[in-house]
Amino acid sequence: MKFHECDAKSILSKYGVEIPTGGVANTGAEAATVAASLTRPLVIKAQIHAGGRFKGGGVRIVDTPEEAGEFADRILGTRLITPQTGPLGSPVDRVLIEEAISEIQQLYLSIIIDPSSRSPLIIASEAGGTEIEDTASNSPEKIHKAIVDSRIGFQPFQGRRLAASLNLSRDLLNPCYDVMLSIYNAFIDNDLSLVEINPLALTPDNKFIALDAKISIEDDALFRHPDLARLNDPSQLDILECKALEHGIAYVKLDGDVGCLVNGAGLAMATMDVINIAGAQPANFLDVGGGASEEKSTEAFKIILDDPQVKSILVNMFGGILRCDIVATAIVNACSQKQDIPPIVVRMQGTNSTEGKKILSDSDLNIHFTESLIDATNAIKNIRFREMV
Repeated sequence: MKFHECDAKSILSKYGVEIPTGGVANTGAEAATVAASLTRPLVIKAQIHAGGRFKGGGVRIVDTPEEAGEFADRILGTRLITPQTGPLGSPVDRVLIEEAISEIQQLYLSIIIDPSSRSPLIIASEAGGTEIEDTASNSPEKIHKAIVDSRIGFQPFQGRRLAASLNLSRDLLNPCYDVMLSIYNAFIDNDLSLVEINPLALTPDNKFIALDAKISIEDDALFRHPDLARLNDPSQLDILECKALEHGIAYVKLDGDVGCLVNGAGLAMATMDVINIAGAQPANFLDVGGGASEEKSTEAFKIILDDPQVKSILVNMFGGILRCDIVATAIVNACSQKQDIPPIVVRMQGTNSTEGKKILSDSDLNIHFTESLIDATNAIKNIRFREMV
């Protein structure tokens, strides 16, 4: 689960991370009121779960409360399109107004889970700001990392070493470590999967201030943090992802046009690889789960059908606890409620696969049965070839 910047900063400030003075508004009038209480100039930022807001026109420097109110009125209720939102953009329901801080050195600081060591990984760079992605690609020597052994925690020598890599003066090494330690403690205490501060500002009076903040929490840990779960904003989710969440379906919307219905995360990943091998792109990651009911499987397939990008569907089922005949019935039920059903490639093995194939064969659906992933790859290629002709 992702957090809005204003909520992320609130979480970090509880751990001693300094943030700019500001407030949140839901209307233009509220924005003007907040702005009137702050020292100008101000920065006003649209609150969405995506980066690139400055490039998308979602960030503005203003000098008066009236300007803040006008900008808020103009952007609230719209969908902000940035390089990270996709063409539909994300809805803007609130804005964050803060005192602008100038003449700063922009640093970068983040923590993620390193997949190879399965440990927290702290990343720091002296080249913070909007072009950090370009820095990672073009000047990787400016990106510095430290893996933390969670059994002993983030050590002072690691922090001072990272701080030194940022070309900070000796008197700033320990204060920089203190900021890193605060962020690390927030990361561990709240079961976070990401903390990113970009930029972390170093002011002329040698203060470290988080000018921006991104935080994500591990979904499976939300039950331990009901206070954080209440900060969820479903409006920021893709519409189909929101539907999947309501039904407890593991679904992620992707950019391709081949829909996937699979049971098992590993099998889902392999299925997406097969689609890529066929020269196509998956439209989604969808793991209906090993013990899904007919109703849940029906809802899962309806979500795939509701995606206007989907031009074909690959069903890759290995029947176990979830029997293939249940999945087949769910597919037929879902399609009976829709029109313009795309071609469906089906690979079914395991429990009641024969019965499942018969259910689909007796339907009026455009089904292509395959016995292996190689066959499924060829079927997708053939469908794409026919679409191109």
